[in-house]
Amino acid sequence: MNKRDTSAVGSDSSARRGSVVAGLVYVFEQVMPDPFVLAIGLTVVVTLLAVVFAPHASVPVILSSWYGGTFNILGFALQMILILATGYAIADAPLVQRGLRAMAAKVHSPTRAALLVFPIVAVAAWLNWGLGLVVGALLSREIAKRVKVDFAWLVAGSYSAWSVCNSGLSSSIALSQASHGNALNLVEKATGQVIPLSQTVFAPFVFIPTVLVVVVMTAIFIRMHPKQEDVVAFNETEREPAAAAEADPHARGAEASSFAARAERSVLGTLLVLALGVGYLAMTWYSKGFELDINTTILIFLLFGLALQRTPIAYADAIRRAARQTGSMLLQYPMYGGIMGIMTGTGLASTIAKTFVAIATPVTLPVLSYFSSLIITLLIPSAGGHWAVQGPFVLPAALSLHASVPRTAMGVAMAENVSNMLQPFWAVPVVAIAGIRIQRVMGYTAITFAVSLVIYAAALWLIP
Repeated sequence: MNKRDTSAVGSDSSARRGSVVAGLVYVFEQVMPDPFVLAIGLTVVVTLLAVVFAPHASVPVILSSWYGGTFNILGFALQMILILATGYAIADAPLVQRGLRAMAAKVHSPTRAALLVFPIVAVAAWLNWGLGLVVGALLSREIAKRVKVDFAWLVAGSYSAWSVCNSGLSSSIALSQASHGNALNLVEKATGQVIPLSQTVFAPFVFIPTVLVVVVMTAIFIRMHPKQEDVVAFNETEREPAAAAEADPHARGAEASSFAARAERSVLGTLLVLALGVGYLAMTWYSKGFELDINTTILIFLLFGLALQRTPIAYADAIRRAARQTGSMLLQYPMYGGIMGIMTGTGLASTIAKTFVAIATPVTLPVLSYFSSLIITLLIPSAGGHWAVQGPFVLPAALSLHASVPRTAMGVAMAENVSNMLQPFWAVPVVAIAGIRIQRVMGYTAITFAVSLVIYAAALWLIP
């Protein structure tokens, strides 16, 4: 009797998980179009709102503001793409690959898989969101080749661990506000000051919930692993055609003894770039003190990647492989820049800010920023593009109310962590590298959404 009852409970749990996955499949595949199409739709919505509510919404102003915003954001767009690409190049290095295989070889159960994946991916994502994406996907594959675990569960766990990236060193919101002259440093444009990472990424109200999410979700995922008879394991044969296509896509026709081949495989080029990069960082940090912004973060990961890949051609090939994951970003960032231009140029952002001021207090504004960000993220699945839209109205509200600007800005970033668990945009590179259907993954990450939603909200409200 007890055995039958337990099986029934397990079947009910599996059915509930199946219904969650089915609902997510319907929402994300049948209702929500491609993110680029969503960006176009949001542009239309913002334009209509500007016509109705903005004080300066004439046709010439809308058109010129859209054009200016579209092209003013291109520098930032390239910075974000380089963060992903340089992170990928590090994870792609042979030394890192061997390390991932060595770690995976020590895993013998689903529990150990979760205990390994969550901290490793979380640290990688905290350092660089591009690195975290790739490490999570590749480590999941290496583990799944050796241990019978549910592959969707494992990939979902790595994606859940990655979710902390917007609270880390590559957070586009935190970095842009710490970068002098950055196109999206809205704080500097309004106040003439930058916000150092000590007030955002390293602040207790950000760092503490980030650690809590990793610890709590590790424990929850261990309990969520399906029973052995329900496990859908990794099937490497399904990946063979893709792997074969990726074997050596950029092999040169030049002979190994030719000048071109020797130059490509010489470490001298790598040493030159390393000398330039390390020399600049040493000079700057010695004269100005240690500081990080978007450009220095990219430089550091560029240098690490070059050192790990050793030769210029190896690094160039790694970047070319990374570029396959960046196509959608190239389309969406200009659209977000155009939206920001319309909101600021027509006065729509200031109108929304006044509404926030009317209903918020210095204490509640960061939390209101957080909850509104949860909704916006579902439509704009990029922290940089998201900040381009939401920043122009939450920042003036914070300044007007004398609320905490770092807390208000990071409320937007922390909500990105949460909503990404229901928004499949950033899961696409993960599932593509891992070789699994996204629909099976999102059923598990819905649990991460619910848990992290509470943790980050409580931190914003309660932690000084």
